[in-house]
Amino acid sequence: MNKPSPGYEAFGGSPHCSRTVQFLRQLGHDVARVSDLAPPTLPDADIVSLAIHERRVVLTQDLDFSRLVALSGAREPSLISLRLSSSQIEHVNSILQHALPNLESVVLDGAIVTIEDHRIRVRRLPLQ
Repeated sequence: MNKPSPGYEAFGGSPHCSRTVQFLRQLGHDVARVSDLAPPTLPDADIVSLAIHERRVVLTQDLDFSRLVALSGAREPSLISLRLSSSQIEHVNSILQHALPNLESVVLDGAIVTIEDHRIRVRRLPLQ
């Protein structure tokens, strides 16, 4: 039996974030911006809690989320951290288009994933 596809929770207030959310939705991904689910001033720790409650993967460029998830000792939420050389929307979308299909089972099992231009690093949760 196939596992369900993960839902993604995109964190970011820029217009680029909105365009990436729209792009990922067009590809068939279940994506929600944090601002669609909660007040835009929600603290990072509460965003992590929201992701757990909503059973979503946090997708962000903010490195604070990696620390929060890693230090929690929990198996969820999974996190995808983008560490790209360019934040141009076309570059970000292209990287995500190619990376996300290969990461679905990993993030469903609990992981911190770091996506760089030419490398993807996966650390299973909870971190030891």
